[in-house]
Amino acid sequence: MFFDFMLAYWYLFAMLAAVILLLAFNPGAGTRKVSPLQLPQLQTRESAVVVDVCEPEAFKQGHIEQAINLPLGQIKDKIAKLNKHKSKPIIVACQNGSRSARAVSILRRNEFNQVYILEGGLAAWKKENLPLVKG
Repeated sequence: MFFDFMLAYWYLFAMLAAVILLLAFNPGAGTRKVSPLQLPQLQTRESAVVVDVCEPEAFKQGHIEQAINLPLGQIKDKIAKLNKHKSKPIIVACQNGSRSARAVSILRRNEFNQVYILEGGLAAWKKENLPLVKG
């Protein structure tokens, strides 16, 4: 009976499988987020480290003070730069938050446990009129 139902409504089972796969492999699922106003507090209280995953040209145009630039395409190769910060919170930032989830996934696979995303990225940071460093 179940097999007959499955054959008759195969498309429902295909959609269910797709949803399960999306939930299982969504790199940003369950990631903690930090608002632009919370970030300076984390930096001050817990010595949080900001990792900007933008390309170097975008980084030079404006980034959060003391941010480390590790472009998303190079993060796997240069992750050793962050090993000394494993015990600290890591806040990943990009222009609008879309690249950050992939970077968080890579960091978690490399045993970084306290990883956050800057909610809304640098666009939200700018919207709050918070300072950016150029160069």
